[in-house]
Amino acid sequence: MDAHVTAQGNPIATVNPYTGERLREFPALSAEEVGRAIDAAHRSFPNWRARSTADRGAHMQCAGRLMRERKEELAHLLTLEVGKLINSSRAEVDLASDILTYYGEHGPELLEERSLPVPEGTAVLVNEPLGVLLGVMPWNFPLYQVARFAAPNLVLGNTILLKHASSCPQSALALERLFTDAGVPSGVYTNLFVRGRDVGKIIDDSRVQGASLTGSERAGVSLGETTGRNVKKSVLELGGSDPFIVLDGHNLERTVYAAFLGRMGNTGQCCVAASASSPLPMSTRPFSPGCVTG
Repeated sequence: MDAHVTAQGNPIATVNPYTGERLREFPALSAEEVGRAIDAAHRSFPNWRARSTADRGAHMQCAGRLMRERKEELAHLLTLEVGKLINSSRAEVDLASDILTYYGEHGPELLEERSLPVPEGTAVLVNEPLGVLLGVMPWNFPLYQVARFAAPNLVLGNTILLKHASSCPQSALALERLFTDAGVPSGVYTNLFVRGRDVGKIIDDSRVQGASLTGSERAGVSLGETTGRNVKKSVLELGGSDPFIVLDGHNLERTVYAAFLGRMGNTGQCCVAASASSPLPMSTRPFSPGCVTG
């Protein structure tokens, strides 16, 4: 990785989406700094893996409690960086804290060895951590997306490198601080301020065992190609939008309201948001396609 290219790129910044004001800037990490972060995650893995699932789960439960305690602080940070309505931000904090708590409480049980029925002999299902995993997360749900990736993997015993969207750096730092305050050891969860162009080079590192990405199809193609070339595990959740098909019916008002919610939930920034579609004829009254999308 070229340190000069990474370090001299535009800083990663919080830009208020409502006013366009540039509020805070963070320098991108150099190649040497990224290398040290990978090494710390790699060296932390054996000790983290050696802990019991109950111990690792306790840290996730603590993280969930801390997130609820910091609800207003985190919610306002989401609204500042992402532009979502404050009630949506509060709801995301609740959801993310529930995820952390769930895996903290139920993760040890979910990871227990299980005997499998086989015609002859015996078979046992065992869940084992891989090592250092890279998470590449989107900006539309800065807490939820990270929680659902990080919580189960941390309870399993993996160590995490997290490259968040460049538009929500303060949210990324708040998450790293949350896990630190919850007692997660240094090197087990690490935020990386890097650009998208650096992701492939991180995956190329032999110490990184896999990657998960939520983002565009273009980003998924790039990450999938890199993990495939390195024969490493990958999980991809790529962009999309679901059709909203209106059939002949008698409750247009309810349909319009449902369509509006389906399109504009999370300020319209959701991969499962309903899209506009050509409606079928409505027998009860004239129909305006514009109503469907709000």
